[in-house]
Amino acid sequence: MSPIVELDAVCKRFGAVRVLEGVSFRVRAGSVVAIIGRSGSGKSTALRCINRLETIDEGRLRVCDQDLTAPSLDVHRLHRDVGIVFQSYNLFPHLTAEENVMLAPRLVLRLPRAELRALAQRVLAQVGLAEKARAYPAQLSGGQQQRVAIARSLAMAPRLMLFDEITSALDPELRGEVLKVIEALARDGMSMILVTHEMGFARRVADHVIFMHHGKVWEEGPAEVLDAPRTDELRQFLGNGL
Repeated sequence: MSPIVELDAVCKRFGAVRVLEGVSFRVRAGSVVAIIGRSGSGKSTALRCINRLETIDEGRLRVCDQDLTAPSLDVHRLHRDVGIVFQSYNLFPHLTAEENVMLAPRLVLRLPRAELRALAQRVLAQVGLAEKARAYPAQLSGGQQQRVAIARSLAMAPRLMLFDEITSALDPELRGEVLKVIEALARDGMSMILVTHEMGFARRVADHVIFMHHGKVWEEGPAEVLDAPRTDELRQFLGNGL
């Protein structure tokens, strides 16, 4: 089976600043990959390139059987296949949780309203929020809002989910709520790439860990690499408790 994500010597620049320097890695379908590293190491940029929120300058990038550099790229299909959840929830404050979840399937899939409501109920139940369907974002805690954001992505039945530091703005109790949802998705076989500072979570959930440093993949391997780092840079990163 071909990888669901494949980066080969990917480079990305913002002006004169080279953010990604020849980044290469693979993600197997059904696996959970954690990308770790200091702020500015290129983690989030790599994630945004995978969803084509950023375009690459050099190299090759294939995601969900599409070449992201090809003129024939179907961007709408890519965004259906790849869900992304950010640190900020980006929920529409004037819509209920249910309406936030229904919005993309209504616009993209054009499902009848009864099907939309059934879909919203199913994915909200999947993240433990069935009883909050009629609540507005202001009536929800940060952890609940983040779970609605996850449900919104799940409603499009993506093949791959990307999570960019989604717990960093939450206190420990709310962080635990969100991490439990991701653990459940992992058990269900969802392909996921997580940019995270949660080392304990990465050890517990990830099949593969990628440590980025200065815009490069510095070290990678199974989650056990966090217990026996091979490079001084990863050893120092973990030693600082980051």
